[in-house]
Amino acid sequence: MGEISQQRRVVTAIPGPRSQALAARRQAAVSSAIGRTSPVFVDRASGAIIVGVDGNQLIDLGSGIAVVSVGNAATRVVEAVRTQVDRFTHTCFMVSPYEEYVAVCEALNRLTPGDHEKRSLLVNSGAEAVENAVKIARYVTGRQAVVVFDQAFHGRTLLTMSMTAKAMPYKHGFGPFAPEIYRAPYSYPYRGYGDLSETIRYLETTVGASSIACAVVEPIAGEGGFVVPAPGWLRGLAEWCDANGIVFVADEVQTGFARTGDMFASQHDGVVPDIVTTAKALAGGLPLGGVTGRAELMDAVHASGLGGTFSGNPVCCAAALAAIETIERDDLCARARHIEQVMVPRLVNAQQRHRAIGDVRGRGAMLAVEIVADDGTPDAASAAALSATCHAEGVLVLTAGTSSNVLRFLPPLVISDDLLADALDVLDKAFDSVLG
Repeated sequence: MGEISQQRRVVTAIPGPRSQALAARRQAAVSSAIGRTSPVFVDRASGAIIVGVDGNQLIDLGSGIAVVSVGNAATRVVEAVRTQVDRFTHTCFMVSPYEEYVAVCEALNRLTPGDHEKRSLLVNSGAEAVENAVKIARYVTGRQAVVVFDQAFHGRTLLTMSMTAKAMPYKHGFGPFAPEIYRAPYSYPYRGYGDLSETIRYLETTVGASSIACAVVEPIAGEGGFVVPAPGWLRGLAEWCDANGIVFVADEVQTGFARTGDMFASQHDGVVPDIVTTAKALAGGLPLGGVTGRAELMDAVHASGLGGTFSGNPVCCAAALAAIETIERDDLCARARHIEQVMVPRLVNAQQRHRAIGDVRGRGAMLAVEIVADDGTPDAASAAALSATCHAEGVLVLTAGTSSNVLRFLPPLVISDDLLADALDVLDKAFDSVLG
């Protein structure tokens, strides 16, 4: 179909007529409970460009929610998938095993923080990875309580939805929720709350250390608004868990695989989790999740206590091996750090021009701005307007935050400097237009 040029092109109003026609078909066929961010229906995609069915080329600053970090249709990933599809598409690893599953587990054991002996298992999604981590922690400790945090998002299954902080749209109307979930204060420097002593005081007085199976924490709160905890908070929490026999689970589903400038965000704080959960960028666009932990934890569960029919599908495993090879060979950790160096000064400059940009934060290519009203309260309407304005000009951005007032930026790590500069120019114009 021809190579896709890595440049923004707006050739019709967005959405164009074909996207509008498909939107009408969607309305008639797809549950209205499925949300929508962009009005553009996709025809093709490559690198950091999404081509809509009307021929518009959008700069992708969302990466499918941090999934295509190696770029859309990345060459190594596509070739690996094609090769694997020709060989076989499914056997179920628990029935007829294959090398690709083992190789992905070996890679996860090698890449996740810590030099201790590890084991891994593969699943289908981030939510399933988190759920399995909780199952393992409860099994090993014999305890029931699960600690999560303000701003958290862990998934949409019953357990992970119960663990998620944001009510609308993730929890509203879906109760009753899973029991023994306790929500502790998360460090939120911009809002001035959640210091380590406050967090630990809650855990000791409200839950009780001896009742806690695990603490599940995002090193940077993702859907909660890309909140980076204060220095020392994550490490202090991990040390408190270790002292009290609590399994420390790092949910690296959104932060993992070079997104923050290190392979895993926990490494920024020198934290070695007991268990790490992964998904999103793991397989370069295909559905795959992982649970990696200390060998004594991962081997404690009885045989066949964990697993699933599609878990560790061979095509997804082939894609993961290719994505990991791309991250390492092309040094995408360094590229993420470079993206931060390019974007942050531009975002700070915009903040200096607009009081409504209350905070600029993030690490690597996981960056955000928090939009606020004059009194500092969250301004979700302006965040939505900024997102829509960027979409109309051919730049795809996402919102986030417990109050839906955060613009988050997750560009593919392979985005060129020229394309990134063009996207930032569009963003600057949107700031000036919407925020005045």
